[in-house]
Amino acid sequence: MATNRLVVKEEVAVFASVLFDAAHEAGGQEAVLDVREQMGEIIRLMRADLELAVSLSSADYTAEQRKGLVEAVFADCHPALREVLAVMAERGQADLLPRVYADYCELLSAKLNLVVVDVVTAVPLDDGLRQLITEKAEADLGKKAVLRERIDKSILGGIIMSVDGNYIDASMISQLNRARHILKDTSDGGEC
Repeated sequence: MATNRLVVKEEVAVFASVLFDAAHEAGGQEAVLDVREQMGEIIRLMRADLELAVSLSSADYTAEQRKGLVEAVFADCHPALREVLAVMAERGQADLLPRVYADYCELLSAKLNLVVVDVVTAVPLDDGLRQLITEKAEADLGKKAVLRERIDKSILGGIIMSVDGNYIDASMISQLNRARHILKDTSDGGEC
């Protein structure tokens, strides 16, 4: 495995570029967006399942075993993503996936001139709010905005938005947690 940072940076760029081009060729913008979403889900899964993450890059397993693991666990993923991840696992570099994801998102923005706005709400967005978010993002960022919506009832209400790694958390659960911390840290002798 390469240890030179510049070599690794170039490898990450190649993985992202190959993945982007393969997805775009296979299904255009929609396939590119689907691969981005699937890659994000895989990264979350790897962060939640340390054993899987270690297995995909560990020298304790052969390259073929790591490749087989990718093919078994991620069989439902886009073929281009599965193939690139299999190559990364064979080389013991699956741990680079978050960096590949970041480069992939940059390619998406540069080549397709669009930005993805990830929106998490407790209930589905209505058309008016969907349009408002899209128009605001396009005006602020100067690119076509595509919303990727996800429902998470655990946030209780409000909204969480993410664009290029920048988060706005206006969920009820985060507001309640902030209020709890403020009340906990307040020691003015008054009753709460």
